Amino acid sequence: MAVRLRDVASHAGVSVKTVSNVVNDFPHISAATKEKVLRSIEELGYRPNLSARHLKYGRSGFIALAVPELDIPYFAELATLVDAKAERLGYIMLLDITRADQRAERKVLEGVQSRMIDGVIFSPLSLEAGDINPSQLGAPTVFLGERSIPKGVDHVAVDSVAAARAMTEHLLSLGRTRIGAIGRSKGVTTGSARLKGFQKAMKDAGLPVVKEYIRSTDYYSRESGRQEMAALLELPRPPDAVFCFNDLMAIGALRACAERGVRVPDDIAIAGFDGIVEGEFCTPPLTTVTPDLEFLVDRVLEKLIARIKGSEAAGERVKVPWELTLRESTLGRSSGVEQ
Repeated sequence: MAVRLRDVASHAGVSVKTVSNVVNDFPHISAATKEKVLRSIEELGYRPNLSARHLKYGRSGFIALAVPELDIPYFAELATLVDAKAERLGYIMLLDITRADQRAERKVLEGVQSRMIDGVIFSPLSLEAGDINPSQLGAPTVFLGERSIPKGVDHVAVDSVAAARAMTEHLLSLGRTRIGAIGRSKGVTTGSARLKGFQKAMKDAGLPVVKEYIRSTDYYSRESGRQEMAALLELPRPPDAVFCFNDLMAIGALRACAERGVRVPDDIAIAGFDGIVEGEFCTPPLTTVTPDLEFLVDRVLEKLIARIKGSEAAGERVKVPWELTLRESTLGRSSGVEQ
C-alpha cells in the first residue's frame, strides 16, 4: 500500500498540513520540524503524488540534470548527490547526457518546454555565452561549471582560477620549479580558467611557464592523461611536477609514470582537480582540489526551486568552497597527510 501524507504526519507527530508544507517547501517552518518530517518521509518511503501536484500547482515535480557525460566520475558523483537531495525535497531528477554536443546542449535550452520539466540544472561544455539568452530559456535554469555564462542567470561554480593557483603554489612550496600542466586551454572553459590560475602562480614565483610543459587536450580521460604525461617524460628535461586539470587525467599520468619506472613523487609530483573518490585509492593516493559538492548541490537546488516557485530575483553567481586534499602523490609516503 502506498504511503500517504497522513501516514507521514502520524509517524512524525505533526499535522497533515505541516507535512504538505514541508513537501512543497513552504517557508516559516522550523528547522527541527522540517528535519523531523523529512526523516519520516525517508523512513517510510513516501513519494508525492506528482499528478495531483501538477494539477494543483502547475508543476510536475520533475527536474532535469544535463551534464556532458557520466564517464567522468565527478559528474556521476554530482548526479548521485543531486538525485538524493532532490528526492528529499519532493522532486524527481531526470538525467540528460549531452555528450558535449552543441546541438544537444541547445536542445536543453530550447526543448524543455515540451518535457513537463519544472527546471534544469545545466553544465554546458560546447555552448558559447552568445548561445545562452536568459530571456529565452525554456524553463528555470541554474548553470554549473567555469564556463562562459552570461550575466542575468543563476550560476554556481568553483573559482577554478583561485583553486588552480593554490594547487600550483603547493607544488612550488615543495621546491618544484619545472612544473607542467595537462588540460584543455582553448576558449572560455574550466580548463582555461585552471591554466590561468597556474600561470598566475608561476608568474608570482618568478618562474617561466615553459611552452613544452603545457599539454592541451580536448578529452579529460585517463588515456589522455597517460598520453600527455608520456610526451612530457620524453622531453630532454622533463618537469619535476605536473598539475592535471582533472583527476582522471592525473590517474592516467600516474599510469604513464609507473610504466616508465618514474617514481611519484620522488622524481615527479602529480596533482589533480575534482576530488573524486577514485583518487583516494590510487597508487600513490592523489593530491587534488576537492570542491564542496554538498554545498554546490544545496545552493543549486535552492536557486532552482526558488525560480520554479516564481522568484524574479536577479541572477546570482555563487562561488563553491574548495580545499586542497594533500596526499602521497605530492607529499610522499611518510606524510600520511590529508587536508
